[in-house]
Amino acid sequence: MSALSAAALDFSAQPKGARARPLRARLDFSALRHNAARAREWAGGAKFWAVIKANAYGHGQFEAAQALSGLCDGYALLESENAIALRAHGVRAPILLLEGFFCPEEIPALVQHDLTPVIHNAAQLEMLASASASARPAAVYVKLNSGMNRLGFAPENCGAARRRLAELGIREITLMTHFAEADTDLGVAAAMDITRRVAARDFSGLPQSLANSAALIRYPETRGGTRDWARPGILLYGGSPFGVAPSATAEDLRLRPVMTLESRLIATQTLRPGDRLGYGGTFCARRESKVGIVACGYADGYPRHAPTGTPIAVAGVRTQTLGRVSMDMLACDITDIPEAREGAPVTLWGKGEGGQIAADAVAARAGTVSYTLFCAVAPRVPRVIERF
Repeated sequence: MSALSAAALDFSAQPKGARARPLRARLDFSALRHNAARAREWAGGAKFWAVIKANAYGHGQFEAAQALSGLCDGYALLESENAIALRAHGVRAPILLLEGFFCPEEIPALVQHDLTPVIHNAAQLEMLASASASARPAAVYVKLNSGMNRLGFAPENCGAARRRLAELGIREITLMTHFAEADTDLGVAAAMDITRRVAARDFSGLPQSLANSAALIRYPETRGGTRDWARPGILLYGGSPFGVAPSATAEDLRLRPVMTLESRLIATQTLRPGDRLGYGGTFCARRESKVGIVACGYADGYPRHAPTGTPIAVAGVRTQTLGRVSMDMLACDITDIPEAREGAPVTLWGKGEGGQIAADAVAARAGTVSYTLFCAVAPRVPRVIERF
């Protein structure tokens, strides 16, 4: 076993007491590899960065990197210290720092560890200028602000940024942008028009990196050719960038869930008509109802604001949550599931013994996206690798 996989699979630090509680996050990295193959299909001839920022969207940076080895062309994340940790674990593939560097002291490490930073503002250019020529990275990405209005040079300033980099001796330059509306009906037309004009004027003949998950799936014109790079993120983990939009769910896109959050019933209650349930009594029974109490709450990362009616599966049957989510527990309706007794399996999201529930469907009911569910799973929840 490689140094990377040995480190990735070491769960010895997990508190033993945490394993007695039935809640766990099961990780199926064969699904991650399947989703990466789908990304490759969408990318066509373009290369792609596997985005593993935020600890691989809560799935484990080292485990994800190991599973994706040989299936992607490089890894994209934020922090240089995490990139250096990947290098220490044997990762030799290209690594892109999506927000570049944050202080001049980081720059020498970029060269030492062969990291590619994104340059998105004038301050970073000046930091590079202050570094010695031998301490400047060989390759950088220049980020264009094509309408997201977070990071990036304005279209009229991108050319000056590229020329300044050339003056500093940096020749390997890639034009990058990030689409604000690729997952909505507005699409990418306006952003692509800006990008094409900037590319033709200031980056002619240079590679580009445009497509995020939504653009990669929906807009072939953003993928590029053999010199270009796409940047799939959420689709790798089995979430749809379009949420539960018709014909664009994760299932429709033939994506498989990597993470399954599952637990068991630890108690049952019977409510009479008029009985209220949980903090604030936000659920009131209209009929005699049987309620299952699940070992999972907002301290575990389940969204506290998920309302009554959020999908959940018990003993293989899809049902719904009831009332307010507590710190360590939540309630669900098991009135019509006679086999649901204490100890019955529960799937909060993913594909588990309790049944199958799309993370996107849970997120939609909670008014958020599956990204937040995956990233929010708390450290106290044991991660168990099912298939690698």
